[in-house]
Amino acid sequence: MKTLYGVYALTAALFATSLLLGNSQKAVAAPTGVKNVVLVHGAFADGSGWAAVAKILEQDGYTVSVPQPPETSYADDQKYTKAAIDAMGGPVVLVGHSYGGSIISEAGNNPNVAALVYIAAFALDEGESCASIEQAVPQASKAFKPDSNNNWWIEQEHFQADFAADVPPAVSHFMAIAQVPISTDAFTHKVTNPAWKSKPTSYMVASQDRSINPIQERMMAKRAKAKTVEVSASHVAYMSHPKETAKLIEEAATSASANH
Repeated sequence: MKTLYGVYALTAALFATSLLLGNSQKAVAAPTGVKNVVLVHGAFADGSGWAAVAKILEQDGYTVSVPQPPETSYADDQKYTKAAIDAMGGPVVLVGHSYGGSIISEAGNNPNVAALVYIAAFALDEGESCASIEQAVPQASKAFKPDSNNNWWIEQEHFQADFAADVPPAVSHFMAIAQVPISTDAFTHKVTNPAWKSKPTSYMVASQDRSINPIQERMMAKRAKAKTVEVSASHVAYMSHPKETAKLIEEAATSASANH
């Protein structure tokens, strides 16, 4: 009987040790560079699409903010984004998807922004708008339509193929019926002082993008002298490739600290 109790005791001790080791292995060292990340959504979407990326970043020790610019005007979207940057109270990596790239190109001039990351986004130069980029080298999609209220939508029947082809159909369907229209003002606003000219910049190209032509994405990344990665993804590369997206953001955060 004593031997049996001894076996139980040893087993319990080993189990407790394994739990401790398991917990220690899960413990994450604090990031060595910039510790704050602001994730800005683009047109036709909202901040919830960043959920998987935000989870990875938080697990890796970063503090994350996901503002909800309403896409009602460029000025409104700047206000919401700048408020999120200021609320972080320190250096941030500012990330934008799609039209969110237009937003961060100006909001990135905030002195707390240490680096910019564009995910299949508009890295606009002075005098450019999202509309002018789309006109110069048109995107594959023809499903963008205006309404009588000066807003633009993606036709629901084309949403999955043209915007979110590589996420589960149930997800893209809900995105289609919950899409946030973008105002003509936001879509046609011309950037005046692009922050990528003075801030470290990274860019993720989505090679299967039907909403921004990948040719334009590569052009914008090259002229911004951005650290560039390319993934075989639809426009929502941050949703279909969250690990790669988080990695690019974390690399930007680590390298930016020396420059900020």
